[in-house]
Amino acid sequence: MAEIQALAKGLKILNLLEHSRNGMGTTEVAKHLSIDKSSASRLLHTLANYGFVEQDENSSRYLLGPQLLTLGQHLLNRITLRDHARPYLHELVDKTGECAHLAIQAQRQALYIDQVESTAALRVESEIGTLSPLHCTALGKVMLAFGESRMPDEFRSFTHRTVTDPSTLEAQLAQTATRGFAIDDEEYNYGVRCVAAPVYDHRGILVGAIGISGPAGRVTLERIDEFGTVVRDTADALSARMGYDARLFLAQSRDEGTANH
Repeated sequence: MAEIQALAKGLKILNLLEHSRNGMGTTEVAKHLSIDKSSASRLLHTLANYGFVEQDENSSRYLLGPQLLTLGQHLLNRITLRDHARPYLHELVDKTGECAHLAIQAQRQALYIDQVESTAALRVESEIGTLSPLHCTALGKVMLAFGESRMPDEFRSFTHRTVTDPSTLEAQLAQTATRGFAIDDEEYNYGVRCVAAPVYDHRGILVGAIGISGPAGRVTLERIDEFGTVVRDTADALSARMGYDARLFLAQSRDEGTANH
């Protein structure tokens, strides 16, 4: 019985962390579960040992861990977005010759849920289930520019091109919103450029991002607008497949603007 109670409390901790944007400390967990701090600490350490939670080195707060992604991997096959996106990923590969990726937001990062590889000998691949930062990846910037994601608390540098200044990133995001696609110009990995665009559902809500990644020698700055147009058009087609009607939401936006004047 004691083991069952401990399991139940462990599951409650996972539910608590799921709804906590910035994680929780041991004292907070103990308070929510109405248990003493030492018991909460033992439960958290056990969950951490199995990868279900992880402790932030700076704040000492606990967040959901990567093992949950592994357990949930089979569920990705049932995600409607992934099912609908598959032919569009192939279309991107056919049109650009580069690897195509699909991502959603998870834990304030971009979670890769599908990809189609390029046939080129030199190509850029990303493992499904990988989490990438929002501030320096094309897929992540889409979520910052078009969704409701908050700016990151810190701007970790991965290359000398990584944007670490909030004002500079905000300017990039404004440009991204205007042209309809985001760019990663060797900001996350040297020698790799990426382009991504937003995907909406029938409610007009951002549900993911679709994009391509390739060697900087092929995805050149001179061709970036060309790649961007292809990616944006493909994302628009996928959004329409998801039930999104851009004209309807544009009309609603105009009506709201008129009402506010």
